[in-house]
Amino acid sequence: MSSSSHAASPAPPASDTAEMPSGVKPATAPYGSWRSPITADVVASAEKRLGGIAVAGDGRLLWIESRPEEKGRMVIVKEGNEPVDVIPEEFAARTLAQEYGGGAFAVDNNVLVFSNYKDQRLYKQTVGIGSPPVPLTPYYGAPNVSYADGVFDPHFSRYITVIEDHRMSSLNPITTIAAINLSGEEVHEPKVLISGSDFYAFPRIDQNKRRMAWIEWSHPYMPWNKSELWVGYFSESGDLDRWHCVAGADQILVESPTEPKWSPQGELFFVTDRGSGFWNIYKWVEQTNEVVPIYTLDAEFTRPLWVFGISSYDFLGKSNRIIFTYRQQGRSYLGVLECDSGSISLLDIPFSDLSNLVAVDDYFYIEGASASIPLSLAKVNLDASKTKVIDFSIIWSSAPAVAKYKSFLSTPEFVEFPTSTPGQKAYAYFYPPSNPYFQGLPDEKPPLLVRVHGGPTAETRAILDLNVQYWTSRGWAYVDVNYGGSTGYGREYRERLLEKWGIVDVDDCCSCAMFLVERGKVDGQRLCITGRSAGGYTTLASIAFRNTFKAGASVYGVADLSLCKEEAHKFEKHDLDHFVGDERACYERSPINFVDQFMCPVILFQGLEDKVVPPDQARKIYKALKEKGLPVALVEYEGEQHGLRKAENIKFTLEQQMVFFARLVGKFEVADNIIPIKIENLD
Repeated sequence: MSSSSHAASPAPPASDTAEMPSGVKPATAPYGSWRSPITADVVASAEKRLGGIAVAGDGRLLWIESRPEEKGRMVIVKEGNEPVDVIPEEFAARTLAQEYGGGAFAVDNNVLVFSNYKDQRLYKQTVGIGSPPVPLTPYYGAPNVSYADGVFDPHFSRYITVIEDHRMSSLNPITTIAAINLSGEEVHEPKVLISGSDFYAFPRIDQNKRRMAWIEWSHPYMPWNKSELWVGYFSESGDLDRWHCVAGADQILVESPTEPKWSPQGELFFVTDRGSGFWNIYKWVEQTNEVVPIYTLDAEFTRPLWVFGISSYDFLGKSNRIIFTYRQQGRSYLGVLECDSGSISLLDIPFSDLSNLVAVDDYFYIEGASASIPLSLAKVNLDASKTKVIDFSIIWSSAPAVAKYKSFLSTPEFVEFPTSTPGQKAYAYFYPPSNPYFQGLPDEKPPLLVRVHGGPTAETRAILDLNVQYWTSRGWAYVDVNYGGSTGYGREYRERLLEKWGIVDVDDCCSCAMFLVERGKVDGQRLCITGRSAGGYTTLASIAFRNTFKAGASVYGVADLSLCKEEAHKFEKHDLDHFVGDERACYERSPINFVDQFMCPVILFQGLEDKVVPPDQARKIYKALKEKGLPVALVEYEGEQHGLRKAENIKFTLEQQMVFFARLVGKFEVADNIIPIKIENLD
């Protein structure tokens, strides 16, 4: 079945730049059937990601951007009148360390070191002179050794980096911090400096003295549950001859220090959640071995270490001032902290959602977005006092042509809703249907799509995402839920999910949907749910254990928690111990074991090279639902890992979800010409 348009409906222009013409009324048409210029092709082209930022020797920004149209290739780009690709076409800057990667490059003056995706080797390249990359590390056959979160050592001619070595064991790789010689053009074997813990991150070197700080943690913890901050001292030969734990060793005071950075004056700053349970900025006083707060607030000054290379704050030039970001009640804030006095000056920029930043002297670069601005990179200039913004300019945008769709955009509403626990609240962003050319039928309420974020230790944010607008501009209501266990609201909120994954998240998603139904915003008979990865698990669990939703879409989601535990990669090997508990709990919360309770159709999408959620998860639930007789479909993608990176697959997934829900729940036909895939037990 391909969908058809409605004769009474006006057609929006291919590229809209204005509101409805004066005197023309929107056509009345069923919610979900509206035509929109925000096509799946438009969404796929805007699905660009950022993979890190750094400043080159000339003060200009380098960044990694993904290219869906190049099958998801990660490219290092340099700021200019027109951005310029730095690495050749046959290279891609991406590391597979801890599966989620991050921290794939660093630059010192104009010397660039990056991890190449295909062979996972480190390469060195001089930026700006057209020289090709040359390998720094040996080739070990298959891409068995990965590098991440590296920094240049100013005291020795070397590069210090986290290494994940799979040569001895693919399931339990050895993680270390090692040094790689930068002298000459020859390949050098890495020299291990620190080993013994299961994981390492943030090796950061004091520019003034021969000292290095780093973060480490070991099973069964994740870095946001319990980690340690260490400082080591280099000998004349460059080895670490002594080291000291600064924070995290106390067994009573459980904390998760992260993001260590040395100030220009040689003082060690970091972020930790001791005390209030919120990640705040602290400083280590070496003379007295004290950890002292620099600025405390019931807000989060960093985010979970899912990827390497997070940079939530930085030092402005040689001054003792910090430019920082924090999250509070669903919004980001930006400010300058005077370290000596502890005073802050909040800065006003168009972004309401902020992530990584890097500072120079009187200016800095920042990743950000807002409800009306898609993911972007901006350069921000400050006045002489470094307390006011004098210029803000966007230098890169994931969707540069988004202005043409301005009149179609749905503005999110921050929602607090009651959970199933009396007196407790959870949070979401609600997007109502929005299209200047259409309005719904007089006696009709829109269908609702509930999106569940992944992680589950993550946070959804109110930014301009054309993926969301694809739905709302066609007449769907859409809600993004920050269920209990999400980040951005402190440790206590984050720990609501401990041993309750599949309970708290499911309850909160169902409660949010019913909250919107009760307020008359959506149709209670047309509630759908979707999610990726951990969000895919919550999608399947919501359908298995509740009767709230009428259809679901799981995108590389978990169906069998016991299988997930067996097949988990090293980084997440014990995550389910925290979120679920023992084997009995894993069985009782695995949707695959309760197929008899599924009462609505499901569509599944899965990458065939996914090592985080292997393909068997989708295949098992698909087979079981097919045998039960429920409408079900499975789409498998060659060459995709954990996450959809190729434009054609992003497009296909979006369109097939749309037409699947329309056919099975909608009571309407979509206006786009989409050929639906076969649905078992229906077609």
